[in-house]
Amino acid sequence: MQTRFCVRRGHSAAVYISGHRSTSDGDVKEGNFTNESAQILIGEIMGCNRDLENLKQNINDVQNKMKNIIDVLGRI
Repeated sequence: MQTRFCVRRGHSAAVYISGHRSTSDGDVKEGNFTNESAQILIGEIMGCNRDLENLKQNINDVQNKMKNIIDVLGRI
């Protein structure tokens, strides 16, 4: 069977590798865990980590804006 990839963050997606199925939101369902499938999952982890870092930065930006607004209101 040809290797086919369908990995979408935030969706229940499947990765088909050598006739075996794993899901992006679960464990490998059957068969051997290959180097190729490990690389796919590592890529997913890296993407999620990047998204998490972006969220942290956005939260920090919002907190700083709130502090500035509170400072301005405190001067009135």
